[in-house]
Amino acid sequence: MTNPMLRVAIFGVSGRMGRALLSALDEVPDARLTGASASVQSRWNGKDAGEPSGSALRNVLISADAGHAIRDANVAIDFALPEGTPANLRACVAAGCPLVIGTTGHDAAARAEIEAAAQKIAIVSAPNMSLGVTLLLKVVELTAATLDAGYDIEVFEAHHRNKKDAPSGTALALGRAAAEGRKVTLDAIAEYARHGNTGARERGAIGFSVFRGGDVVGDHTVTFAGIGERIELTHRASDRMAFARGAVAAARWIHGRKPGLYSMQDVLGLS
Repeated sequence: MTNPMLRVAIFGVSGRMGRALLSALDEVPDARLTGASASVQSRWNGKDAGEPSGSALRNVLISADAGHAIRDANVAIDFALPEGTPANLRACVAAGCPLVIGTTGHDAAARAEIEAAAQKIAIVSAPNMSLGVTLLLKVVELTAATLDAGYDIEVFEAHHRNKKDAPSGTALALGRAAAEGRKVTLDAIAEYARHGNTGARERGAIGFSVFRGGDVVGDHTVTFAGIGERIELTHRASDRMAFARGAVAAARWIHGRKPGLYSMQDVLGLS
């Protein structure tokens, strides 16, 4: 039995991840772009979806209207700015179109809207679509569950100078995975800033360190520092295609699923 054609709409097609998604779709014989959107202010609206990346023309015009972008799609992928997610969600709910969300930096109201929408359509939402990071999350949870609070946990992340949110969504997800391994909530034990006379580190705390600079695509390291030994679990992304390929894999997986809020661990069968 052959797979049905995956007809994909991309929200945020003119951005760096949107352009990577176009290349990832080109690698999949039974997937094609049927719609694309950009922000209302984008200079690319009304132009062919291939123009922002200088690639081949796609015969798909970029629109500021999310509903128009998904009219021929059977799945949508959202890598637009976080403030655009609510409108994209509403369009997908109205059309009954499943959605993959790779955008990060959502506020509490947007996260609540995502959860509400997942009662009506299938949604994969993840701060990092990389298959490697998905595996790392599971390894971090297992390591935290195995080692006691005598091992201090620190999450380090590095991104390009233009990234707006900190810590990254992936760093927070890694922190949550560690907290879940220790059966505590991240909010109760997280340390996000250190300056001045901070005193000794709190036992069981999960710390975060952030670097911004250059064109770093994304580095994440979770350190378990014990007495006399240190374990470092690291993922380094050298190309955005890793995230784009993961998003396309999630789009293929979610097509035809019942409503619900899924993760990349669901996609890989790790949950």
